[in-house]
Parts: sequence; C-alpha cells; structure tokens
Amino acid sequence: MFHVKPQGGNGVPDALRAKLDRFAEILTRWNSRINLVSPRDLAHLWDRHIADCLQLASLIPPGVRLADMGSGGGFPGLIIAMATDADVTLIESDQRKAAFLREAARAVGARVTIIARRIEDADIPPVQVVTARALAALPQLLEWSSHFLAPDGFCLFLKGRNVEDELTAAAADWHMAVSRLPSRTNADGTILRLGDIRRVRHSERAPGR
Repeated sequence: MFHVKPQGGNGVPDALRAKLDRFAEILTRWNSRINLVSPRDLAHLWDRHIADCLQLASLIPPGVRLADMGSGGGFPGLIIAMATDADVTLIESDQRKAAFLREAARAVGARVTIIARRIEDADIPPVQVVTARALAALPQLLEWSSHFLAPDGFCLFLKGRNVEDELTAAAADWHMAVSRLPSRTNADGTILRLGDIRRVRHSERAPGR
C-alpha cells in the first residue's frame, strides 16, 4: 500500500505555492501561442492540472532520479520537480513545448534536464521512477518506460476511467505488481504504481494466448 498526503491549494507550502503561481502565469502566456492545455481549462488550471499532478509528490522517494515521458505543459514532471528533491528528466519531442519547459523551469528554479527528442530515441541513465500523464495506453507506456527503469524502479501513471481495460491489455505482455490509488482530483481517475515490471516470456503465458 502507498499513501498520498493531503494536497491542494490550502495544503501547499507558501514557497511552493509561489513557484506554482509563477508557473501558471508562464503557462497562461504561452498557451496563447501553443496548445499546452485546453483554453477552457485555464480557469481551472489548479484543480484540473496542478493539483492532479501534486498527488504524485508524496509517492516519490527522496533524492531519486525520475524520468517524465511526454512532459508537454509540465504535467506531471515539472510539477514534481518543484514539489520534491527528485533529479527530474523531462522528455518532450515537440520543440516549442520543450522551449516552454526551459523557460518555466528557469523561472521557478526547478532542477530538471530537458530532452527534446522522441521518447524512443531518448538515451538517459537508468532512473528509479518513470511518470506520465495523458500520454498513451498502458502497454505503450510500459514499452517506453522499460528502457529507462532501473531494476528496482517503478512507474507512476495518472490514468482515467479505462484503467482496468488498459491493465488487462498490458497483462498479455507484461508482468507487474500493481497498486491503485483513487485520484483526489478526478472522480474517474486512478494513480497506478507499477513495480517489478518485466516482459512476460512465452512460457509464462496461459495456454491459448
């Protein structure tokens, strides 16, 4: 089992809140030029995006190396970097979004490395944690993350209402230890913590598969 400490507008330390407010200002300015979040989400940026990502902060062990796949508007990787002491690598292939991430990270003093390449082309040292949000179905996420994870590492994925279907699809090719935590910000959301991830050998599959 794992536990998320209370998060949200009233539970965030002042110093972190100041960084997040600065981040929100930069994102709002950039969003008029490139699509970082839906325009209709700007009025609800804290609840729908920032607070959603902050849920992961207390699940990150101190001082780990972390890779965030498809970082886009900074969710969840840049938020995690602001809220923890993790050594975070943001992987984002869109050059304009990577430029936004550089400016936002510099403005808030976040400790990040930004790799502006496709996920499958990224070459980084093994990490203890891989994260992603609203990026791809679970089988694809596991394929990508398997190239980055250290042997004792785990994944944290924010998923929606189809999470059980995605887990079933992934189980055909992947062994994993699964923990689920209901999202505090999305009634249909689930935080997946996946450890002991390895490819299923043909001999391990059930007959008929």
